[in-house]
Amino acid sequence: MDKDHFRQTLRQSPFYPCLEKHNRLGSWASWNGYLTPRLLDTGASEYFAVRSSCSVMDLTPMEKYRISGPDALKFLNRLVTRDVSRLQQDRVSYVLWCNDEGKVLDDGTLFRLGENEYRLCSMHHQLDWLMLSSLGMDVSIEQETDEIAALAVQGPTSCSVLMEAGIGDLHQLKPFHLMYSRINGLEVMVSRTGFTGDLGYELWTDPASAQALWDALFEVKQRGLYDIRAIGLDALNRVRIEAGLLIPGDDFNTADSAIRADRVRSPFELGLGWAVNFDKPYFTGKRALLDEKQKPLRRRIVKLVVGGNKDCANAYLYNARQGRRIGAIKSCTWSPIFKRNLALADIEFDNGAAPTAIWAEIHYQIELEWRSKWVECEISDKPFWKHERRSQTPPARF
Repeated sequence: MDKDHFRQTLRQSPFYPCLEKHNRLGSWASWNGYLTPRLLDTGASEYFAVRSSCSVMDLTPMEKYRISGPDALKFLNRLVTRDVSRLQQDRVSYVLWCNDEGKVLDDGTLFRLGENEYRLCSMHHQLDWLMLSSLGMDVSIEQETDEIAALAVQGPTSCSVLMEAGIGDLHQLKPFHLMYSRINGLEVMVSRTGFTGDLGYELWTDPASAQALWDALFEVKQRGLYDIRAIGLDALNRVRIEAGLLIPGDDFNTADSAIRADRVRSPFELGLGWAVNFDKPYFTGKRALLDEKQKPLRRRIVKLVVGGNKDCANAYLYNARQGRRIGAIKSCTWSPIFKRNLALADIEFDNGAAPTAIWAEIHYQIELEWRSKWVECEISDKPFWKHERRSQTPPARF
């Protein structure tokens, strides 16, 4: 690591020189202190790269922690709400963790790399909470965000592209499994994970190998075999909403960032009760979550189909039968495939039941004049996008 990196407002990932060549718009954003492309080309081309061909996105800014030592499993099983004692080596699990009040601090993926060795990836900085939670345990926690370069390779042809690049036995890798391989002599860890709701993989390697790995992937495109496109945060946001996946800080306030007590959310209020296991020993927040489970659900994040085609960002939601406001839209997108407004919304429940008549009040501007429109909304119990190829093993070859 550059000892003077603290002098930089935003750092450049090992893939930055590659991304800069693809970023025709010069549109950059900040993610965990790194320069990250928001939009490189066009929204349509990047979106359909995920849904129709193969996309590549820089995941290096994601927070990564190496957790090892005799008490590593004990520590993790106390930290997260899910029982990870059965997580086998070379497997991955989705996890989340709460404070003592049972309110979510963050979520992420947990990789079991060895008998007493794990990697925890999260959206936001968590080192302080991890260190505090490990007091009294024989465990080592190291932040390795800068030491691991990562790429997300997602889309229906992602397996074919990676196999053509040199990972010959990738087609046998199952969802939430990982393997070790080489691409042009470069050591790469490959996990069948992603944030798109589609077939996809994540590649993990040494920063010194990052640009060569990028070139090896795009060489497949140069040979005229497959179309591959680099994508930014905008495209990822669109496909993750279609897949019904939440982002802490966007769709809900994390327990360590909220100022008001009523602005934080529990796993049940996020629709993530399936990731809470009460059969395992004590974990942080267990008592509070046990108490909450006995009561009717007061509110929840829901997947919402919003009428019309106007931008519904931050729109207020109302119960048409009761004539009162019940929540707001947190994230939304126009889906090019479904041709509909899709959203994730935080709404109040009535004695544990979702309202049946929801309307959104949308404000929009036309030629400097603000207008308002009322549209009907419908809750979807399932993700909008859930293609069978996401879990199909082996995936279809193209």
